[in-house]
Amino acid sequence: MMRLPIDDALPDLIAALKARGRAVLQAPPGAGKTTRVPLAMLEAGVTGGRIVMLEPRRLAARAAAERMAETLGERAGETVGYRVRGEVKVSRATRIEVVTEGILTRMLQSEPDLPGVGAVIFDEFHERSLNADLGLALALEVAGALRDDLILLAMSATLDAEPVARLMEAPLVTSEGRSHPVETTWLERPLRAQTDRLEALVELVVRAERESRASGGGLLVFLPGEREIRRAEAALAGKLPPDCVLRPLFGAMPFAAQRAALTPEKSGRKVVLATSIAETSLTIPDIRVVVDMGQARRARFDPGSGMSRLVTERVTRAEATQRAGRAGRVAEGVCYRLWSKGEEGALPAFPPAEIEAADLTGLALELAVWGAEPGDLALLTQPPEGAMAEARALLTMLGALDGKGRVTAHGRALAALPLHPRLGHMLLQAGEGAAPLAALMAERDPLRGAPSDLALRMEALRDAKAFQRNRPWPVNMGVLERIKAEAGRLKRQAGTAGAQGVAAMAAMAYPDRIGQRRKGDEPRFVLSGGKGAILASDDPLAGAPYVVAVDTDGNPREARIRLAAQISEREIRELFADQIEWVEICEWSRRDRRVVARRQERFGAITLDDRIWKDVPEEAVARAMLDGVRDLGLRLEGAAARLAARVELVRAEGADLPDFSPQGLMESLEAWLLPMLSGVKSAEDWKRFDLLPALKARLSWEQAQELDRRAPGSFTTPLGRKIPIDYGGEAPEIAVRLQELFGVTRHPVVGGQPLKITLLSPAQRPIQITRDLPGFWAGSYADVRKDMRAQYPKHPWPEDPTQADPTLRAKPRR
Repeated sequence: MMRLPIDDALPDLIAALKARGRAVLQAPPGAGKTTRVPLAMLEAGVTGGRIVMLEPRRLAARAAAERMAETLGERAGETVGYRVRGEVKVSRATRIEVVTEGILTRMLQSEPDLPGVGAVIFDEFHERSLNADLGLALALEVAGALRDDLILLAMSATLDAEPVARLMEAPLVTSEGRSHPVETTWLERPLRAQTDRLEALVELVVRAERESRASGGGLLVFLPGEREIRRAEAALAGKLPPDCVLRPLFGAMPFAAQRAALTPEKSGRKVVLATSIAETSLTIPDIRVVVDMGQARRARFDPGSGMSRLVTERVTRAEATQRAGRAGRVAEGVCYRLWSKGEEGALPAFPPAEIEAADLTGLALELAVWGAEPGDLALLTQPPEGAMAEARALLTMLGALDGKGRVTAHGRALAALPLHPRLGHMLLQAGEGAAPLAALMAERDPLRGAPSDLALRMEALRDAKAFQRNRPWPVNMGVLERIKAEAGRLKRQAGTAGAQGVAAMAAMAYPDRIGQRRKGDEPRFVLSGGKGAILASDDPLAGAPYVVAVDTDGNPREARIRLAAQISEREIRELFADQIEWVEICEWSRRDRRVVARRQERFGAITLDDRIWKDVPEEAVARAMLDGVRDLGLRLEGAAARLAARVELVRAEGADLPDFSPQGLMESLEAWLLPMLSGVKSAEDWKRFDLLPALKARLSWEQAQELDRRAPGSFTTPLGRKIPIDYGGEAPEIAVRLQELFGVTRHPVVGGQPLKITLLSPAQRPIQITRDLPGFWAGSYADVRKDMRAQYPKHPWPEDPTQADPTLRAKPRR
């Protein structure tokens, strides 16, 4: 057997597992950990039970099991077997079972003590998939509570394995590896924005093949997904030498084609066009050259479809390093990168954990079945609270959780299905007729350029040949075949309900995506979940009164619908009779500028019937009008403004008075304004509303007395007239006829400061502003008297105003 780098670390690893029952193994890609470690554990007798190893992908699980079986001189299904979705190869003799990650969760949920299992290995844990994080957390809890003999091992291909070791309270065993040097070649300058990346990659592959031909070996080209692989395959045809054999490699391929990519070529030079599946999990012999497009496809929660979708992002530095290392497995190699060296520093260090960005509906359901909150489990990363709340709300709508957040019998049935809870709910509710639709909605769209109608996809699924003859849109036959195969498997797990239409079944999966067309020419819809959506104006469904928006572009303001089905109001009522309710709405309408009261029959945010609500309680109208006040704003004018200014002046001096500032008044509207809004229903009513009584009512008798003492509302002239004091400026002030202050020899004082007095002429025009009335009488009054006597000869202008009587009258006629 050929010696591999991991072999040097195996003694320490076996010793740690025997002594502690758990460990974390860090080994670089290509060290041999996937195929060597389980066999070494079996040979050392670490456990008498089965060894279960988790792999993130079906291809990697099958390949690892077959490689280990080949090492033993057996076929898969004997000592080493595998279990993936849709395929099982195990027997009573199986001691090592390689499974995909979701299968461990099912095993733990059905039998938490894992009977017959002695060890669980989490391979490629550095990928931080949601299932792996959850599986490890559940396994740690089982080991702590039920199975102290359960051996746990996490294996990582990156150098950030220390946090996992701390979480598991396990020793960290490191394998250095012995890869050969790899020369890295970057682009001289970054690609221009308008450059076709795939076209640039094809040119780079041709160059790499030409420059490396003398050194021999195969080429491994990393692309983000199947579509790019197929385009590159077509573009490379005829551009490479005749002895070059192109081998695509991606997860959804038939296994025979996958095996062809992994098997050495008997003649010719192999060029493997692969997704990130080839980064760590798989061994591809005789690769000497890597060409990296610099992109990766990751699972992200897509608000457009309501499920996790694969999105294309820039590769991380850790992933780029792993990819380059594939060129140095057997000899010195070279890595060509489709980015410049200067761009390297901008790459993120590691890929994010899936739990941080993925749809958490499945996680929320699994936790409910387990009976735990996220904080109860040893998760390496806790899920975002907002995403968990949204996931639980959807599960409640689907009937998987009850009103208290506990799992229902229906929820347990959903958790047992290999589907997103949305699609699982549809499958159980609608029966086997929903299997093709469930498989279709879980896959990528098989039609390119077709309108949004979901019925077109179902038509192509029923008879692809007839569809291609009669319809103008091309069909992706590979995707269609995968949908059919998956539909066949799902039929065996479907419920027993009778037949339903496509739209009704889609509505079962997407009860929050039923759209009602808004009024107007544009095909805009309000969705039952509260969001907005729009169809292309030339789409055949643009005039439909109701649709189910199965897929959108995810725009949070107004999403564009990419896939939909027309549904009738009758179907909505039949499907959701228990969720349709009459709601009494009394609210402020910004458009109508008045309080509007309606009784509406609603399903979520869509309105099926709308009527005027008669006999609305006055309090409901007043509360709605508060929103109108917030919209229209407060009008502090005249006496109301003066009162507010007085209160703020005294409050600033430390008095215990309510906040009468504009912000304070708006924040406390309910406390002081609500009781006074009887009969106020519109912007016009509010315009006529007198704020003064409402403001006065906010002050207690004691507060009003203190306010009058410290900042009186008016100044009483010698004639007994009350002049309102304005507190809105830098100092309290009044405006008064000069003759009315005759005889006043002490300047009026308010709140400890002189009153600012604007002295007026008989025509009510300002003559002088003073804060020192005696000084004015003794000084500038003489000049004022001289001017005013000429202008107003009929009014008194005594030489000594301090000895004259105050008056508002003119001189008596002689």
